[in-house]
Amino acid sequence: MDASHRSNSIVHVDTEQVRKMSATVPDFVGLTEDAARATKSEQSMTLMQALRLYPKAAGWSILLSTAIIMEGFDNNLITNLLAVPAFKQRFGEQLPNGDYEVTAAWQAGLSNGALVGEMLGLMINGIIAERFGFKKTMIGALALVTGIIFIVFFVQSIEMLLVGLILIGIPWGVFQTLTTTYAAEVTPVVLRPYLTTYVNLCWVMGQFLASGVLKGTSERPDQWAYRIPYALQWVWPVPLIVGIYLAPESPWWLVRKERYDDAKKVLLRLTSRNSATNFDANQTISMMKHTNELEKSITVGTSYMDCFKGTDLRRTEIVCMTWFTQAFCGSSFMGFSTYFFIQAGLDTANAFSMSLGQYAIGFLGVLVSWYLMTRCGRRTLYVWGQVAMCAILLLIGFLGIAPKDNAAVQWCIGGALLLFTFIYDSTVGPVCYSLVAEMPSTRLRQKSVVLARNFYNLASIVSNILTPRMLNPGAWAWGAKSGFFFAGTCFACLVWTYFRLPEPKGRTYGELDVLFEQRTSARKFAGTVVEELDVGVGADAVDAEKKRVRAHLEAVESNN
Repeated sequence: MDASHRSNSIVHVDTEQVRKMSATVPDFVGLTEDAARATKSEQSMTLMQALRLYPKAAGWSILLSTAIIMEGFDNNLITNLLAVPAFKQRFGEQLPNGDYEVTAAWQAGLSNGALVGEMLGLMINGIIAERFGFKKTMIGALALVTGIIFIVFFVQSIEMLLVGLILIGIPWGVFQTLTTTYAAEVTPVVLRPYLTTYVNLCWVMGQFLASGVLKGTSERPDQWAYRIPYALQWVWPVPLIVGIYLAPESPWWLVRKERYDDAKKVLLRLTSRNSATNFDANQTISMMKHTNELEKSITVGTSYMDCFKGTDLRRTEIVCMTWFTQAFCGSSFMGFSTYFFIQAGLDTANAFSMSLGQYAIGFLGVLVSWYLMTRCGRRTLYVWGQVAMCAILLLIGFLGIAPKDNAAVQWCIGGALLLFTFIYDSTVGPVCYSLVAEMPSTRLRQKSVVLARNFYNLASIVSNILTPRMLNPGAWAWGAKSGFFFAGTCFACLVWTYFRLPEPKGRTYGELDVLFEQRTSARKFAGTVVEELDVGVGADAVDAEKKRVRAHLEAVESNN
């Protein structure tokens, strides 16, 4: 949304911030006018112009996000192998009726083992990535995955499998945030929602591939029913390592390290010189420097503790709760979908077929979200997505009251879950990745996203303890009635979203910094003009901006 479509509410950088920046930044006036021109140019860029100018950036971002296809594949194996007869017989216990089932405790343990590893990997990643950069961190994590796969492939006991999942979760934690933050840092405003939400599409693609593999191997009576899927994890790391080695580093990371010449070289690698767009790399680097200096004037530090100070506390709350919503809006039904379908009354073959359909619908949902985000914005999709999901979860709960031997009802439950998947992957699922990448300050983005993902992982641990017990016939055996529980948690998340989630659509990172510093209400973000960055690009406008900034500095000096 440009300034002409916003309300008359205006905010701007305060005098103290201008004083700090003018005292520490050489040629502050020149930096400001270049940043203003780059900001205006980026905000006025259309989608096709951005694709013509940044095709390489989009390509490199897509390459790094492929690591999430691998993780989605691997993660889907954890929950859906619980529905494979050979796996249940090898690692489960025999029930009174003669069937084999992995106990609810071990179901929760296996699911949460990887999450524990991810939490450790995330915290390490928040430190290492900021110190060594995105490329080196990703390559190291992929090399670690390659070795740990040996443990899960040669698994001999359920305890050994748990250890393997905890260890492999460490590099998974790196992939979860680096791919999103890289997409957010190498692309302009108009491409950010597409490439950050593409991460969710990669999750869906990985889950779809895993379901297809499990459908093909699930009827095998031997150990290869689960060893073949684990072995296929080796397909991913080596090609990704080669590709990421050739990829450029994040220009924002280089600016934070004050390596401005390197940042300019990288920016030129990310853009196309054949584009007809009026692009000036120096002005774009100036915008990055201006944003970085603005954030330094607000808070100097870049440690985890700085995420809980001043305005960054609010930004941390937003990204944490945004990801928490993903865990408690009912999405765990999708994670345990095959097992859920079986407990709802479908046989193994039909259950895996339904799961394949679920992930295909999820793929379509992400594509729909790309269309909706450009027209509705992130906040709107988050709110109305949760409204729709609450209604569907209530429907699933009421259908669960019917007798389990009613085939028509069980297929209705399956259909409702497919509809839920489409709504989720059109709204909350992909939009979450865009929000958590855009909301933090650039200097604290990596650590803020790490904290948010760990908050999500903690919520997922709780959800993964509860969900198997709800579904397992040897535990609570709620089945589809579990929809009532998640309808309640989804509604609670909806209340938070309405009052606390801002709209970042069309905003540069500098504008978001100003809006948060001025404590703009979440419901007023979309309609507020940031005057300090809302200037023209022509020579007259630049001169006017230069005079205005100089007058502002003279006023500051006279007041002192």
